[in-house]
Amino acid sequence: MNPESYEKDNFIQEFSYYLNQERKQKNNFEIVFLCIGTDRIIGDCLGPLVGSKLEEKLEAYNIYNLSIYGTLKENVCYTNIKDKMRSIKQNHKNACIVVIDAALAKEEKIGQIFVQPGKIELGKSLHRTKIQIGNISIRAVVGKNYGLAKYNFSSLQNISLNSVIILSEIISEGICEVIKYI
Repeated sequence: MNPESYEKDNFIQEFSYYLNQERKQKNNFEIVFLCIGTDRIIGDCLGPLVGSKLEEKLEAYNIYNLSIYGTLKENVCYTNIKDKMRSIKQNHKNACIVVIDAALAKEEKIGQIFVQPGKIELGKSLHRTKIQIGNISIRAVVGKNYGLAKYNFSSLQNISLNSVIILSEIISEGICEVIKYI
């Protein structure tokens, strides 16, 4: 089995499990995908890539009953996240918010995708004021965390676009596989 299919299979299993847990807790179940990042920094464009791919793929599957914030056309990043969150809370009451973001971690974790229940903490690796959002978080490790904001920022700028595209494809395909059966 190649590593990409193994990663995708694990991702699908974990995402499906946590999404079903959320469904059991909410009566009026709506899914909002919040894809964080900017297309101006290669390592940080994972979220917008996933958002754009999701729009295309879900349309192809004729799935329109969910919302996507954060695409290559309209980025959701640290500077506008509070406005987007206000909009989401007003327009999508009781929604399950799935946050998708790039992450930095130890070198051996590069290329791995982590799905967790609960909020994701934005701004952590760049030592910004932390913002916690979401019901489910999906983080793909795109590069090494050096522990210092300036090195981490440099790391995000020097990541292979191909590796980010591969991770975004795994995530968007995996989400579609799960959503098709809800």
